[in-house]
Amino acid sequence: MDEELRSLTERLRGESGASAAYDRLVATEDADELAAALTEPGQPLWARELVAFRLGAAGDRRAFEALVLFLNHREPQRCASAACALARLDDPRTSRAAAALATNELRVAYALHPVRLLAELRAPEAVPALITTLERRLRPHDPHRRVALACVDGLGSLGDVRARPVLTEALAHPTLAEAAVRALARLPKT
Repeated sequence: MDEELRSLTERLRGESGASAAYDRLVATEDADELAAALTEPGQPLWARELVAFRLGAAGDRRAFEALVLFLNHREPQRCASAACALARLDDPRTSRAAAALATNELRVAYALHPVRLLAELRAPEAVPALITTLERRLRPHDPHRRVALACVDGLGSLGDVRARPVLTEALAHPTLAEAAVRALARLPKT
C-alpha cells in the first residue's frame, strides 16, 4: 500500500468508527463495487472519499467528479487526497477543473491544492491560471498568502516566461519575495 493510501485509510478508519463497511471498502479489489459505493445514496463522506481515491489512483475515470468535489473541500486533508488521486487518474478534464477551482475567487480559501495540482500536471491551462490567481493575491491585505506562495512556486517550476511580469511584481511583497527570486531564477533568459 503506498504512503498516500496508508495515510488516507488511517484517517478514515477513525471517521468510520472502524466499521465493517470501512473494512469491506478497504479490502475489495472490485472496481464496480467501489464505483457503486461512490454513487449509492446515503453513503457517508468518509466512504465516498475512500472509494473516490481508490478508483482515481487506479485510473478509473468514474471517480473524476467526486474527486473534483473533494479537491475543493473545506478540509485540507480531503483536498490533498483528491489532488493525489487526480494526478494519478490521467483524465484530460483534470487540468481544466483544477484551473477553474484555482481561479474561482469565491472559493479562493480552498485553492491551495488545485494550484499545486496544476503545477504538477504541467498542462496548458496551468500557467494562465496560476498567473491569474497570483495577480489577484497581490492586492493589498489579501489574506491568502499560502495560495499566493503556491502560485509563485508553481510558476517557477513550470519555467514559463509568461510568468515573469507577475513574479517580478511579487518581489514587492515581503512574504513572497524570496520565493519569487527563486522562481524568476528558474525562468529561461529572454
